[in-house]
Amino acid sequence: MTYIGIIGGSGLYTLMKETETINVDTPYGKTSDSIEIGKINGVDVAFIPRHGKKHTIPPHKVNYKANIWALKHIGVERIVGLNAVGSLKEDYSPGDIVVPDQFIDLTRRRDLTFYDGPDVYHISMADPFCPDISRKIYETGKSLNYNIHSSGTYVCIEGPRFSTRAESRLFHTFGDIIGMTLVPEINLA
Repeated sequence: MTYIGIIGGSGLYTLMKETETINVDTPYGKTSDSIEIGKINGVDVAFIPRHGKKHTIPPHKVNYKANIWALKHIGVERIVGLNAVGSLKEDYSPGDIVVPDQFIDLTRRRDLTFYDGPDVYHISMADPFCPDISRKIYETGKSLNYNIHSSGTYVCIEGPRFSTRAESRLFHTFGDIIGMTLVPEINLA
């Protein structure tokens, strides 16, 4: 079966119907938590809580490789990652939804690729987000009258600490939103 993969926070549990919990052994260790299989509005979904069900895994300790590998292993072909972020842009308000189209990776200690063995591949990140999924998310958000932005640059920092004032001034010139979990999920997906 083909699922839409969702990686995000625990708030999604209440949206899922007909759920089943599965565990997947991966060559990269344990996933953040069990995978919940279910339906959201009739769509088959596989959900992983990025920080664990009890939110005990900080962003720099998430086993991103295991999460992505496990989703692919069970038949996921498309992944939607939901990220809590901040912004320093005056035209972005708390609660706004941003559908990013670019990112800047300022992480330092994360495993960014599956291709670090004898077979080396160079993956283009020129257009890192799926335009079909991005468009559908944006159109759905607009139809529901959400305050949603169709593009933006996500600055991903290592975490779990927040940025200093000097870093925040710099990030303001780099991008639109600041978070800690997009990278390496996007590279691995």
